[in-house]
Amino acid sequence: MLYRHRLLVLLFALGTVTYLDRICISVAGPRIQAELGISPSNWGWVVASFAFGYALFEIPGGVMADRFGARRVLTRIVIWWSAFTSLTGMVSGLGGLLVVRFLFGAGEAGAFPGATSAIARWFPGNERSRAQGVLWMSSRVGAVLSPILVVPLQRAYGWRVSFHVFALLGIVWCVVWFIWYRDRPEQKRGITPEELATIGAGAPAPEHAGMPWRAAMRKATFWKLLFMFHAYAWAAYFYLSWLHTYLQKGWGMSEDQMRVWSSLPFVLGAIGNIAGGVLSDRLTARHGPRIGRHAVGATGLFIGAASLLVVALAKTPTVAAVALCIGFAGLDCFLPVAWAMALDLGGRNAGALSGAMNMAGQTGSFLTSVLFGYLVEHFGNYQTPLFPLAFMCAVSGIVMLRIDPTAKI
Repeated sequence: MLYRHRLLVLLFALGTVTYLDRICISVAGPRIQAELGISPSNWGWVVASFAFGYALFEIPGGVMADRFGARRVLTRIVIWWSAFTSLTGMVSGLGGLLVVRFLFGAGEAGAFPGATSAIARWFPGNERSRAQGVLWMSSRVGAVLSPILVVPLQRAYGWRVSFHVFALLGIVWCVVWFIWYRDRPEQKRGITPEELATIGAGAPAPEHAGMPWRAAMRKATFWKLLFMFHAYAWAAYFYLSWLHTYLQKGWGMSEDQMRVWSSLPFVLGAIGNIAGGVLSDRLTARHGPRIGRHAVGATGLFIGAASLLVVALAKTPTVAAVALCIGFAGLDCFLPVAWAMALDLGGRNAGALSGAMNMAGQTGSFLTSVLFGYLVEHFGNYQTPLFPLAFMCAVSGIVMLRIDPTAKI
């Protein structure tokens, strides 16, 4: 197996563990809300506190990965979030939960920008979208596994134990990563000259001069990229933070029904990530990055918007659940394309630019998490709050069509 493919295996494991830890609280949400007496609006603040901490530290995480290398930075990140995953299982009230989830988000920030920085160094340009597709597919595998593993653990031992178990997985990953990974391909013992030549064809220069933020902020492309991902996150974060509660409390599904229907969107999302990444790379090779990125990414966003509109108008839980699955598949076709665009536009500062993009996304995650809870209480149902999510998803698709993926930032 080529060394860059072995790296992708490690990054796949990273994405899986990341989302096992992240989705765990969403799956446990109904039990936590019942035990700690948390209202829908307060639960919105709980899931938003993670997004807030994540957003604040996204850019520093990406910058550090570019400057110091993903080996040390990702090791620090995973140890931090594993500690706060375990601490989530020790809280006794709303205040403690808010603090722990904020610090958990702060610790996890930079994980995907750090992985993107590693991909920028280890993969040529014509393989990056596919590599991003594999990375984001792994996150969906973690999301699929989370309810399958969490629900039995909760039934047998209570919701707190699941957080301690998943924290251990992160520590194991850190040990393997730090021993195996090297920040530059040429530093890795055993890699062949042929593979180094292939990587070198699209790899960024080893020198790192720092992200030219002032110059970047004077370019319209920079702001379009950030707003595109911000608007997308309004829809996407619903699946990560509210889906399990929505299915149980919005449609009255049992825990077993929820476990099935909450997993299926992420199964289709995993397929969407691979399909979107491969198709985008192929179209880019044949027709250039404008068509290769736009055709796949914008189509996925418009599918996501239309599907969420169907969910908001659904009269039966089956129609809502099926539309949710289709919508997430569309959103995940877009995801590797967006991160590949950050690589295209950022060059050797790919970690910093992708961190800025994801920070903008997490501000959208924060806003939608809080707003959704208050809208549920205001309207007395879980359907109406989906309309603004569908609208923002469509806006994201429109903005993406106006981004020139060849305009270097």
